[in-house]
Amino acid sequence: MEDVNYVSGLKFLQALFIIFISSFKFSSCEIKNTHIIDDSRQIILIERFGFAPDGHVTISLDHVYWRSDEPAAKLYPSSMGFCLVRDVSFPRLLNESIYTENFCVLSSKYVNLVFRFDKLGPDSSYNTSTTINEPDEYNLIFGNCQKEFLVTMNVHTEIYNVNDNGEKDFLPAGQTLLPKLYFLLFIVYFVFSGIWGFICVKQRKNIHKIHLIMAMLLVFKALKLICAAEDKMYIRNTGKAHGWDVAFYIFGFLKGVTLFTVIVLIGTGWSFLKPFLHDREKKVLMFVIPLQVIENIAAIVISEGGPVEKHWLVWNELFLLIDVMCCCIVLVPILWSIKSLRLASKNDGKAAENLKKLTLFRHFYVVLIVFLYFTRFGIAMIESVVTYMHEWVTIVAAEGASLMFYMFIFYNFKPIGKNPYLAIHKDDDDEEGEEEDEDEDEDEDEDEDDDDEEEEEEIA
Repeated sequence: MEDVNYVSGLKFLQALFIIFISSFKFSSCEIKNTHIIDDSRQIILIERFGFAPDGHVTISLDHVYWRSDEPAAKLYPSSMGFCLVRDVSFPRLLNESIYTENFCVLSSKYVNLVFRFDKLGPDSSYNTSTTINEPDEYNLIFGNCQKEFLVTMNVHTEIYNVNDNGEKDFLPAGQTLLPKLYFLLFIVYFVFSGIWGFICVKQRKNIHKIHLIMAMLLVFKALKLICAAEDKMYIRNTGKAHGWDVAFYIFGFLKGVTLFTVIVLIGTGWSFLKPFLHDREKKVLMFVIPLQVIENIAAIVISEGGPVEKHWLVWNELFLLIDVMCCCIVLVPILWSIKSLRLASKNDGKAAENLKKLTLFRHFYVVLIVFLYFTRFGIAMIESVVTYMHEWVTIVAAEGASLMFYMFIFYNFKPIGKNPYLAIHKDDDDEEGEEEDEDEDEDEDEDEDDDDEEEEEEIA
């Protein structure tokens, strides 16, 4: 009995996890070709789409066949097929699949049946189209009620709404404003980059290397946004991204790596508090950058593959794990700097100046934590509250938080003469050099003491 309860608990947790990560946004290309190969899953989520009135779904199948490792197994084609389920009912459907004996998704009260495989033609192909009369966010699902059979097929789907001009709109109802929104954000960051460039030129005598990397961050962010705008525009009009998704992923990767690099370097005080990095700080960078590479690869697989992929859950788990690791790691250098400044404010003769730097780094630490928590957990909460017709609200919230975070960083760490927060004094360099010399002298003294002890032991 305990084993049964244990297994049921595991299934329940797995269902909760599937519900959670299936809320992630996957491929937004609404003309899709999906290849299912030797798959025995009962429920395969093909696509999620927010329908306006008069939405349309077109499904084309070819090269459909199935096999079973059980020689005595007999196939009933009507036990396989496609159906639509409202997104709000999807968790209930998963719950029903766990606790209902002999469960068949095609017979559930939560689904709207599109067709069963008993309608397949002699050449194992089938084409169908249906109109959505009740607008809502729906999941297109393939259901297999005979788990002993592995299914292989090519699935071509076209899902779209019809706008007021009678034209096809391949973006979900809640994303129709995204092309304009992303373009507006591009203009904002383009102006932001121009202002930052003007400040750097005007204060070129006070520029440090970190300011150039920050300029690169703004450029990559702006390029990512213009690619996102073009990507969404082409998808809305044609159903395909026409290569803009590739550019979006490239600049998204460069922006992500540069952002975490800037956070780590500012946290260490590199180039404006000290002109070098300690070994431990270099190790943090060498750890964060590869993690960002893996995280971006996982994000691409999640977005392009979608839950139809067998290992989609694994990639989601990997993405979440790496994202949490990166968020925790970038906090460490800031804590080191805060500790160092706290000790310096007590021990040297520049207590007031170090106290100002300490205050700034404490503010940076708090703002960074708020930013990371809000963009990870706060956005997820907002997404769970807003309706599918207002999906753009979550984008506005996320991008608004990012813009405020950027403004905080760029304002507080801008190049400016006689800034008590960012000044590097020769004394500081000398102190750092003296600390290194002292460490070396201590090591030499320890070696000499060890040699003397060995000689005394030999004489004895």
